[in-house]
Amino acid sequence: MARQGRKGRPVSKKRVTASKTDYFTQPGKRGAVVVLRKPIGNRATAKVCGVMPSRVHAKMLMNQLERAESVVKDLFLEATDDGIEALEAVLAACCKEVLEKGPKVRPEAEPDETRV
Repeated sequence: MARQGRKGRPVSKKRVTASKTDYFTQPGKRGAVVVLRKPIGNRATAKVCGVMPSRVHAKMLMNQLERAESVVKDLFLEATDDGIEALEAVLAACCKEVLEKGPKVRPEAEPDETRV
């Protein structure tokens, strides 16, 4: 008789680990949230990617930048003037889109410096 194949342990589904993001947030002035990217390449300090009015906007910006990572990552490594300008343009466009599509924020009244 032919030997029947025996069943081994059931294959467990591998744990899905969340990919560690290169972006993080810090509190800013007047309740704003600053989105930064970890240093990469020859940078010594984190790069400010944008200042958002709330944590919701900051999270949306981080998601937007992660989706654009293929372009943005190369620009973070670029040290030429054109590369820096392109990076600033991409970051500004992402910030603008997040502010347009995100929750509406009331504009804060600027303090009047003439009053004392």
